[in-house]
Amino acid sequence: MLDNVIISRIRSFAIKNSEKNDIHGFSHVERVYNTCVKIGQKLNANMRILKIAAYLHDIGRIDDNEDPPKRNHAEISAIKTKEFLATNNFNLSGKEIDDIVHAIKAHSFSNNMSPLTLEAKILSDADKLDAIGAIGIFRTIGFTLQNNGGIDQVIEHLENKILQLKEQMFLDYSKRIAEERHKTVLEFYNKIKIERI
Repeated sequence: MLDNVIISRIRSFAIKNSEKNDIHGFSHVERVYNTCVKIGQKLNANMRILKIAAYLHDIGRIDDNEDPPKRNHAEISAIKTKEFLATNNFNLSGKEIDDIVHAIKAHSFSNNMSPLTLEAKILSDADKLDAIGAIGIFRTIGFTLQNNGGIDQVIEHLENKILQLKEQMFLDYSKRIAEERHKTVLEFYNKIKIERI
């Protein structure tokens, strides 16, 4: 099976298994995918592994509806990915499936797992990059409102997570992108703190 056919089928599966919102839904997945492709091509990554992992990295979120969650969404996504890839004939080797599953498990900051492959580092960085910059601000506000929070919770989320993300990039190329996006978030953060008074 040709890679573009495989990726198209995987993309369709990801759409069906994505949340229906702009915070962690398929628009986020597509942006992460595009960032992965950009960084992966620059760094000569295994694009097959990277593209598949990028599309499937959040498919566990729709099953992660327990409050508080018992398992990290990355763990659920990895389990679903392994099942999906094992039951479809995509001509992937066992090592390729293992590398895809590892990248998905390691992409989440809160899963406390270090990415060991280039593809896993790229996915982790790309996912974090989508939380920084103008899109990151939009997602932070949307996530806060979705959880019945207000301005104070937006500021708290920026302080405790978003403004820390540029220091958590694994790759130099990602760090340069993060540095620029961080400036946008920092400017917004400084202004909202002043204007809320």
